[in-house]
Amino acid sequence: MLINAANIRTLFEGFNVSFNKGFEGAESHYRDVAMIVPSITSGNTYGWLGQFPKLREWVGDRVIRNLAAHSYAIENKDFESTISVHRNKIEDDQYGIFDPLFQEMGRSAAEHPDELVFALLAKGFETKGYDGRFFFDSDHPVKGPDGQAQSVSNVQAGAETPWFLLDGSRAIKPLLFQPRRDYKLARLDREEDENVFMRNEYIYGVAARANAGFGLWQLAFASKAALTADNYEAARQAMMEMTGDEGRPLGIKPNTLVVPPALEGAALRLLNNGTRVETVMVGDPAAPQSVAIQNEWNGTAKPVVSAWLA
Repeated sequence: MLINAANIRTLFEGFNVSFNKGFEGAESHYRDVAMIVPSITSGNTYGWLGQFPKLREWVGDRVIRNLAAHSYAIENKDFESTISVHRNKIEDDQYGIFDPLFQEMGRSAAEHPDELVFALLAKGFETKGYDGRFFFDSDHPVKGPDGQAQSVSNVQAGAETPWFLLDGSRAIKPLLFQPRRDYKLARLDREEDENVFMRNEYIYGVAARANAGFGLWQLAFASKAALTADNYEAARQAMMEMTGDEGRPLGIKPNTLVVPPALEGAALRLLNNGTRVETVMVGDPAAPQSVAIQNEWNGTAKPVVSAWLA
């Protein structure tokens, strides 16, 4: 290739096509469980978290509920990925070998919000949310019907690989993704750029500014017990029976089960099979039998397998 400004610009356009192909073809699930909250400053403060606006019978004057003043904030972070292409490779028409690399860069950029969001779930046992408690905690303070604080749990004890049940059906979601600057491919490929002049290298990179954080703990439930039908039922029941201030039901409907790769099989068997195997006692108590029964949990949630939990 003849090295001139027009050809280098055309080359970048080709790299950008590959980048966009990878970006658009990537599988991503963060929107299922994270509320997208654009940021226009260095970070956002979520003072309104914890509010569940509910209707009441209008008798007399309106009852005005002040928003609780929480100081939970998420600061934006910078992220980048950069590669260099030697001038000789372009001059010798070997630039085509870099197309898969740019496509992979695009895929990684599209999956980066997933990495930020789902990695938070694994950290939720020791990272605090808006109420000052660990996001997954057995002692979240909630005002009861008598006005006194009571403890509410969104965690199931155990010693197994953790799994997570979430309600992503609402406008407010259990997790937050906060974009400040979108993922975009940029270049340093002009003759006067230092990298070209000094090292014969063209530099290309993607950068973004964003972060993720915890939303409403009420919409998320973590379990360290085995992923079985009984434990899944208990987790669903705990979420659906959860109440807010003054003991009002929150109407939570868990619809997403997030698991690491180690629990993919268990999640798919639980949620995608029409039948499941149950051990029953028939006759001799020392010889239990396995029988196939209808799987009542089939289709009750969407299974999401995330490598960022591994």
